Amino acid sequence: MIGESPWKETIRFVEIGSAPVRRSVEADAATLKAVARHLDVEALTAFTAELVIRPWLDGAEISGRFLAGVTQLCSLSAEPFDVAVAGEFVVRVLAAGSSNAPVEPVGEEVDLDPEAEDPPDVIEGDVIDLGGYLVEHLSLELDPFPRKPGAVFQPPEPTEPASPFAVLKLLRKDDAPE
Repeated sequence: MIGESPWKETIRFVEIGSAPVRRSVEADAATLKAVARHLDVEALTAFTAELVIRPWLDGAEISGRFLAGVTQLCSLSAEPFDVAVAGEFVVRVLAAGSSNAPVEPVGEEVDLDPEAEDPPDVIEGDVIDLGGYLVEHLSLELDPFPRKPGAVFQPPEPTEPASPFAVLKLLRKDDAPE
């Protein structure tokens, strides 16, 4: 997760006991406006989520489902249209001082396995930014080139290039004395 989140919904590591913590969250009007501005969409009409935060190693695993009402601009017609965006995610987090935190290799080649699970996020401090994860995962679900239902691309009519002789003929007509 990168940057400051416009949605301030947090939980502290100490609030996560041995049993899962369940949270239902809904963005208020000011948060909807801030998230829409942050994601560069026309408007956000709703943003709700169901979260389950459970202990994982000496950190936490956050699983969530969200639903958002988004107004976007059509990439073809530039007309606004509404779309419902839903998603699910699972994120694991560890405190920076955790012995289970992944160690970044220095000066070595890194082999990445696209099928492997994501490594846990390492968080400075003891506060987990749940709102930040919600905004991040909503942004991943948004279509980067949204198309309004029914919008069709109409290519411009092809124009015949003028032959060099036709252009010279036009020039000659302008130069001819009357």
